[in-house]
Amino acid sequence: MVLKRVEGGEQPYIPAGPFKIRIPLVHFEWQWPEFFQGLILCATCLGAIPVLTEYLGVSFEVALTMVIINGGLYMLHYLLGDPVVPGWITPAIPLIMAFMTKYQMGPERTQALIALQLLVAFAFLFLGSTGLAFRLVKLIPDSLKAGVILGAGISAVMNVMQVRFASAPIVITIGTVIAFYLLFSDSFKSVARKNRFMWQLAKYGMLPSIIVALIVGPFVKELPFPQIEWGISTLHISELINGYTIFGIGFPKMGYFIDALPLLIAVYIIAFGDFVLAESVIGAADKDRPDELIQFNPNRSNLISGIRNFIMAIVAPYTQLCGPLWAAVTVSVAERYKMGKDSMYSLWGGIGTFRIATFFALWLMPIVSLVKPCLPVALALTLVVQGFACSYIAMNMIRSNAQRGVAGFMAVILATKGAAWGLAAGVVFYLVCEYMPKSLMTAPATNIKTDA
Repeated sequence: MVLKRVEGGEQPYIPAGPFKIRIPLVHFEWQWPEFFQGLILCATCLGAIPVLTEYLGVSFEVALTMVIINGGLYMLHYLLGDPVVPGWITPAIPLIMAFMTKYQMGPERTQALIALQLLVAFAFLFLGSTGLAFRLVKLIPDSLKAGVILGAGISAVMNVMQVRFASAPIVITIGTVIAFYLLFSDSFKSVARKNRFMWQLAKYGMLPSIIVALIVGPFVKELPFPQIEWGISTLHISELINGYTIFGIGFPKMGYFIDALPLLIAVYIIAFGDFVLAESVIGAADKDRPDELIQFNPNRSNLISGIRNFIMAIVAPYTQLCGPLWAAVTVSVAERYKMGKDSMYSLWGGIGTFRIATFFALWLMPIVSLVKPCLPVALALTLVVQGFACSYIAMNMIRSNAQRGVAGFMAVILATKGAAWGLAAGVVFYLVCEYMPKSLMTAPATNIKTDA
């Protein structure tokens, strides 16, 4: 039987230092809508395979093994008390691919990726263990937080329109309209409160849009028909260890770490945006549901993300890296959670069930082969939902015209020129437009006489 919380308190857990351990079906309930979403949305997790095969030169089987290992590590977040659906550091992927092309395909390129991911792991672990992560998130002005979030949203939509839209315009358009209507439409929410079928449909978030894409895609000739395979996924551990880890190709030389330092800064700036976004999404959900206390702790999230990156760097270096947030699905789960206890008793049930489902689905070849044709579209839909969510969350964080201007200008520069340029511009614009020294804030008003 699932343990119940005191009204307005936290869902029960097992304390373990900085972590709060929650076991499925003991500390939170099972959620079938998130389970079925997870079975199909594993398509986005599998979207890492084309990048891994192209830039690391691994086979499809080895890439699938890496995806499964990464999928298992995703579950550390809900198990250890981080109330989000984790994912990749998605906006950093183009930067990582460009970085890797500087090295020859083979051990040299793989060692460069290992060095980068180890640096990312140590950055997360240091900031999480020292408590600096929490202070950093709290100290950053709202306009800069909003600029990072809005810039991430613009980047996500730009990626879809510039890279993915041309290959499947009809399917992506239809899927986007359906996803937006089910997740964000006020009229749909009004209808769902009165119609039982619509109420049930609302529980499945992005799933209907993915299913429609799978059905429509082949008929409009934008996606191939699935070729169903049967059986269980096979792990190619020995090939992975011998060909793509420090146990087979050796530990990276210091030069690789030095080369990766500038990229590390850009990656953490991007990941920082995910921490800010996670705090905003969870904070909004907590505000709408006073019956349950949900707390997002940036320090804990940094620690867990650091652990995941360290393990992956050692056993399965990952081009997508291990990020703290899958924004689109976290928003999807949070939106259903906001509907009340009857929809989802605890947020932990939604995020925990979803991540268990995606890990389970990665082992089932019928599901892997079914969604395989839809991988690019699933990633595109995830990005546009993330873009929409980033936009409204960023807008809610700022109040004055100066804040709106700083956030908007910073977001555009971040999306077009990169994370480092965007953050630098945001700091400058904040100092010019918003910052006021204490001497000016406390100085008495002066009456200035002027000639009539």
